[in-house]
Amino acid sequence: MGQVIWSPQALDDVDAICVYIARDAPRYAEMFARGVFAATDRLADFPRSGRVVPELEREDYREIVFQSHRVVYRLQGEVVEVITVHHGARPLDESDVVR
Repeated sequence: MGQVIWSPQALDDVDAICVYIARDAPRYAEMFARGVFAATDRLADFPRSGRVVPELEREDYREIVFQSHRVVYRLQGEVVEVITVHHGARPLDESDVVR
């Protein structure tokens, strides 16, 4: 069993998304936050369950889709680092994820 950690950037992304949603629907913002964290729970046991990020074509960068967002993560041995939560309608630039 591995470990899932969230980068400061990914946590900031979730916060910004929730602030945006909460302007119109505070309850849905809370539901989004709970849901996106729950969606990554499986990564501790199944780190390769997400697809390879198409723009990068690297096995160590993967993503899962939650609602209209892409949760991009990096595999580092037993550790899964969630790097960013990115709206699916926006283009994903390599500089957004590769460090």
